[in-house]
Amino acid sequence: MRVAYLDCASGISGDMTVAALVDAGVDPLALETAIDSLRLPGVRIEFETVMRGGFRAQHLKIHHPPQHAHRHLSDIHEILDRADELTIRQRLLAKRIFHEIAVAEAHVHGSTVDEIHFHEVGAVDSIVDITATAVGFDLLGVDEVLSSPTPTGRGDVMIAHGRCRIPTPGTAELLKGIPLAQEDLPYELTTPTGAAILRVMVNRFSLAVPEMVIEKVGHGAGTRDMPERANILRLFVGEAIADPESDTVLLMETNLDDISGEVVGYVREKLLAEGVHDVWTTPIDMKKNRPGMLLSLLCHPADGPRLENLLFTETGTLGVRRQLLRRSKRARKPVTVQTVFGSVEGKLGYGSQLTPNFSPEFESCKAVAEASGRPLREIYRAAEAAFMTSGGVSPEEVHAPAAPAKRPAHSHDHSHDHSHDHSHDHSHDHSHDRSHDHGSKQGHSHDHSHDHDRPPRGE
Repeated sequence: MRVAYLDCASGISGDMTVAALVDAGVDPLALETAIDSLRLPGVRIEFETVMRGGFRAQHLKIHHPPQHAHRHLSDIHEILDRADELTIRQRLLAKRIFHEIAVAEAHVHGSTVDEIHFHEVGAVDSIVDITATAVGFDLLGVDEVLSSPTPTGRGDVMIAHGRCRIPTPGTAELLKGIPLAQEDLPYELTTPTGAAILRVMVNRFSLAVPEMVIEKVGHGAGTRDMPERANILRLFVGEAIADPESDTVLLMETNLDDISGEVVGYVREKLLAEGVHDVWTTPIDMKKNRPGMLLSLLCHPADGPRLENLLFTETGTLGVRRQLLRRSKRARKPVTVQTVFGSVEGKLGYGSQLTPNFSPEFESCKAVAEASGRPLREIYRAAEAAFMTSGGVSPEEVHAPAAPAKRPAHSHDHSHDHSHDHSHDHSHDHSHDRSHDHGSKQGHSHDHSHDHDRPPRGE
């Protein structure tokens, strides 16, 4: 599994994140194309190599004419919707980050998501930061993002509402649930945009770099050159070291209330053909007292973007929730037993602390039942008895490496995990009102205001 780890020793901001993504291998031309498609007059980006604390790093520079617009969330959505170079996933990812900020700002100002004004975060450079971050992580192609705890810094900072203590109210709201690190530096180390990126992009937090084979390390520089330490965000990218009794699966869900059962059945068949671990539906009540259904699936994280596009295309849903889950599982291997009715195939599940367990395969039992004319349940019992009377398998056989599972052409794992995880992601966005001091960009302070906007149908 491909993973990314954010080392926030000097905090995190939007420009640092984008620069680290580019230094870790994301094509800067792809980001430039995405930003150009926003159609913001006179706006362009460039990347340059700089030194911070004696270390080389990439730095993002945003060029734009003076502007004083205070935008609503709807204005941000309009800008993103007209960007024809953004994929559906990239656009939704950017909207999620802005929505977190809007929710946080609405909370701290006692307003609503629709009414809140974005000040610093509504400025052009913040729109560019967030859009480029969404595109960059999508192009990075990792299955899971981890992060270290992040320091906030200390002191005061000027925002649109006056001088505020670090972390500003909006940033503090965004940092709820995120582990913080102590770093006694007199700067704003984690900006509102940086905090929102952590909320949306990071799946879990770790004090140390996870067990992985590092392929690339990206260094993103903040604008300020701090004498106390290198003002750099490091991004580790590589392959996680697999645990044979644990893995990570992606849970994807969408709420549906305007398509027929025939279409849902068709979509389920397509998803199974594409190699999802499992797919199921759950009856739910939706807004305006409408009955609907929750369509859920478990899949390999690498298959997420392609399956997400299938859901958007086939169901017409307006949103898909995604959640990475850690799954404990038994190692398994195929076993064939001999019964009086014929050979029956099955799976042997085992683990370091578990008693081996044999499960006959349905299709194999069905074929034997039809060929012998005996009831299906009798074939099941005969197969289980044959396994027990044969003495099962030796410890050496149990722990011998199983043949690698064959995945379809799209690298899908066809092993069906029937432990249905029906956890629903009712995550709410937290917005921040805050100015960024990772060296304020072109002197622009950023207001990270957040509103709690009700997500679109299916999101």
